[in-house]
Amino acid sequence: MVAVETRGYGAALLGGIAAARGRFVIMGDADDSYEFANLMPFLDKLRAGADLVMGNRFRGGLAPGAMPPLHRYLGNPVLSFLGRMFFGIKVGDFHCGLRGFVRERMLAIDLRSTGMEFASEMVVRAALARYDITEVPTTLRKDGRSHPPHLRTWSDGWRHLRFLMMFSPKWLFLYPGLALVAFGVVGTAALLPGTFYIGSVGIDIHTFIVACVSVLLGLQSIGFAVVARRYGTTFGFIPPSERYGSLLERLTLERVLIAAVALFLLGSGGLLWCAWSWASVGFGPLEYAYLLRLLMLSLTAVAAAMQLAFTAFLAGIFDIPVRR
Repeated sequence: MVAVETRGYGAALLGGIAAARGRFVIMGDADDSYEFANLMPFLDKLRAGADLVMGNRFRGGLAPGAMPPLHRYLGNPVLSFLGRMFFGIKVGDFHCGLRGFVRERMLAIDLRSTGMEFASEMVVRAALARYDITEVPTTLRKDGRSHPPHLRTWSDGWRHLRFLMMFSPKWLFLYPGLALVAFGVVGTAALLPGTFYIGSVGIDIHTFIVACVSVLLGLQSIGFAVVARRYGTTFGFIPPSERYGSLLERLTLERVLIAAVALFLLGSGGLLWCAWSWASVGFGPLEYAYLLRLLMLSLTAVAAAMQLAFTAFLAGIFDIPVRR
């Protein structure tokens, strides 16, 4: 990879980003696959105020054999789509090897990746920092290397995907958690009175158990989202959420513990009711279906309360002042 330092209209090839001392830097893969003689569209966008200018090979043109079919039709489109969905970035080619940026702005976000996911980190961290990101068409031709490429399709693709997920707690944890909780709450509410019929199909206790487990998994996933967001915000690689920031500030340790205690007491009351009902018949046979529903719901409430309490204390650890 090489970097192009720009001073006015001059340019010099350098060995990397850190060596560039001009305001604008354009970097690209040094494998003869990009046209470094056609960089004016990048410079024009940078001079117009953009912080990061991405090349788009799909708009500019791909020469025959320039990109493997698996990368062209699956890997790059899927990862670029997820990046747009997770972070709202209007970039069609997340992994283009030719891009330009304002040096000071890029150094300010402190990029850390040491592998192929660096391509994604640059775009994602710039978007999280509210930088102005745009793209221009660029062409890609078959590289001129004398050795096989270092890119490993599946392992490097997974590194990109893993990075995208870990920098978006709401898509990794929050949205799946909300979906699980919604399914669980609707399921338990519909099945608590008894068998629920959809046409001629009766849904009963087994689905009720699945719904209870879904509530627990969903709450744990939401708790992970809160902890991940607080961790990322505390250590500076994820900015505070504009949408959920005030809500997260109100979720103090004490308030969550109060909710957990209330839920624990409700669940414990249900368990005591089940024990009293069993004792009232001399610990003999019971109305199995109804009591099992109440027992499962009560156990779910107790387990959820413990999850809330543990998550509250874990999130509270990030509020402990430390000297950096």
